[in-house]
Amino acid sequence: MGSIYLIRHGQASFGADNYDVLSALGIRQAELVGAHLAQMDISLDRCIAGSLRRQQHTADAALAQLSNAAPALEIDAAFDEFDAEAVIRALLPAMLDDEPQALEVMRNATEHRAEFQRLFALVIARWVSGEYDTPGLQSWQQFLEQVQGGLHRLLDSAEGHERIAVFTSGGTITALLHLITQIPVAQAFELNWQIVNTSLNLLKFRGREVALASFNSHAHLQLLRTPELITYR
Repeated sequence: MGSIYLIRHGQASFGADNYDVLSALGIRQAELVGAHLAQMDISLDRCIAGSLRRQQHTADAALAQLSNAAPALEIDAAFDEFDAEAVIRALLPAMLDDEPQALEVMRNATEHRAEFQRLFALVIARWVSGEYDTPGLQSWQQFLEQVQGGLHRLLDSAEGHERIAVFTSGGTITALLHLITQIPVAQAFELNWQIVNTSLNLLKFRGREVALASFNSHAHLQLLRTPELITYR
């Protein structure tokens, strides 16, 4: 069987003008996951990232740590994250009667992290329900189809025993969990909130048959006994 290592990007710049940039901590996390792969003597046959800067930067920093020469990084935008900012902009206004402080929380997310997470979870619940689809906004179903298309392209082009790294994002990993395990979407997003930056998620495949072998492994961070290395955004 072949192996696909789904690797979430390192910590991005939460609360900054441009989220799509790794923080200094995010770069360190990426280096550590690469060193972990090298220590496990995993020789990668292919490496793929979405088109987002944080995904590709994570890939570059991780692959630089491998003892064996890494294959050239391939880009497939199917493994991009959904546009969370667009989802919030489209769906939050209708919630303001019930959540009058929501705009203030969203504008100052770094100062209200717990409240931001609560509101974001409510927004995402509306988005995945399909009851609030908005013209011009990618729906949850469209996002699922995007991710599934990327997975199928990858499987159809893969050799039977290849080891493939895919540097992606939490929402993409959540969509793949839903597609592969058929876990309900609401439960999949409960798991989403637990996905650690640069965690490893292992899929095993034969043809188009795919199984989840491990989820959210971050031993490469835990073993250092440095709690600040474990982040979720």
